[in-house]
Amino acid sequence: MSVDMNSQGSDSNEEDYDPNCEEEEEDEDPGDIEDYYDGVANDVEQQGADAFDPEEYQFTCLTYKESESTLNEHMASLAATLKVSHAVAKLVLVSFHWQISEILERHKSNPAQLLVEARVQPTSSKHAMVHSSHHCAVCMQFVRKENLLSLACQHQFCRSCWEQHCTVLVKDGVGVGVSCMAQDCLLRTPEDFVFPLLPSEELKDKYRRYLFRDYVESHYQLQLCPGADCPMVIQVQEPKARRVQCNRCNEVFCFKCRQMYHAPTDCATIRKWLTKCADDSETANYISAHTKDCPKCNICIEKNGGCNHMVIGFLLCSADFCWMCLGDWKTHGSEYYECSRYKENPDIVNQSQQAQAREALKKYLFYFERWENHNKSLQLEAQTYQRIQEKIQERVMNNLGTWIDWQYLQNAAKLLAKCRYTLQYTYPYAYYMESGPRKKLFEYQQAQLEAEIENLSWKVERADSYDRGDLENQMHIAEQRRRTLLKDFHDT
Repeated sequence: MSVDMNSQGSDSNEEDYDPNCEEEEEDEDPGDIEDYYDGVANDVEQQGADAFDPEEYQFTCLTYKESESTLNEHMASLAATLKVSHAVAKLVLVSFHWQISEILERHKSNPAQLLVEARVQPTSSKHAMVHSSHHCAVCMQFVRKENLLSLACQHQFCRSCWEQHCTVLVKDGVGVGVSCMAQDCLLRTPEDFVFPLLPSEELKDKYRRYLFRDYVESHYQLQLCPGADCPMVIQVQEPKARRVQCNRCNEVFCFKCRQMYHAPTDCATIRKWLTKCADDSETANYISAHTKDCPKCNICIEKNGGCNHMVIGFLLCSADFCWMCLGDWKTHGSEYYECSRYKENPDIVNQSQQAQAREALKKYLFYFERWENHNKSLQLEAQTYQRIQEKIQERVMNNLGTWIDWQYLQNAAKLLAKCRYTLQYTYPYAYYMESGPRKKLFEYQQAQLEAEIENLSWKVERADSYDRGDLENQMHIAEQRRRTLLKDFHDT
């Protein structure tokens, strides 16, 4: 890189309920190449063992009506088996995350306890005799007997108080969580109890959406698409932290946590990392600038592409170095492992608290700088992708081949983004790893992947200088490095 000098599923067009209507829209990463997972497999796939893709994951995209039909099918079957109402069956399913086999086992061993654990029946100790009274326990007003309502716990309240209770909770976005008003009573109210108490169709529609949201979120095989105003539901057979993509809004996310896809880092670790980055953002600000000083002539330089291989023009100092560590690039091939590996101070535990705090900050900044650098490289390489598309269009217009002839250039840029995205998420993984042989193996594979990505980035930015075979060979090497790392370290 030269430098600048300065200072699968079904789709539907029908109108569905939107279970995400209350959720906040997430900003889209401006550096993301939206479909970089698509259209590159044929260029890198090989027959045999090395064709294994650790990210392969089967999922289906369901519309609101399709997912509602699936939920209702489970509910009707369980209601018949347990001999309870459909509304009660739904509460039981929610409590046990729709694990029907577990529910049936518990029902076989102790049917009464199953309903207690699902919070639809009180425990025997709390099911005391209720004295005959026509007073509401909330407003303390004298009420006719037919206007007193209660759940299985027999805590009686007047219809007016129940209406206010349900209305307030539904307005606050509560669905399955509407419960008895009695102090210390945790019984949930079935939906067929709540609906007649809601005063307007608008409120009933909201309650339906919140119920649907809760039913889906409690189901171990379903996830709501986090895309803005998207009503789609993702269905899988086995829930894992894997990449899924909505076929309606094209949102890409991790099935398990519904956040941005983050392999090889697991959901809990990436949550910790992002929280730490947010908390320490001011501390890290000073390293987030785009400029550094040339290690040879000290002139201020700025990256203008994603590649970390820096080359200063021959009119200046002709420096050839690594953007991350500022080391000589000529020897970088053998030393790349050192560039991406943080060197722990083995004696730090015997030093002062201040020294340990400085060491902790130094370690964090090391990983944060590399995390942030690859994020910025992704944004810069997205610009390269756009330039490649424009160049292909120009060649096609000038009868210098067809889109198919030049498709490999576009695929190379997509694969580069795919590999760099994985590499970015290796740094939170490494930051939280315990020292030992497994971490050494991870850092070795991380360094190998990083070296091949930089080689690919260099060639993509200079695609006209390399023939198609050379570029596709580099694509294959980089993708195989990526797959090897994920196969060995991605949580399965």
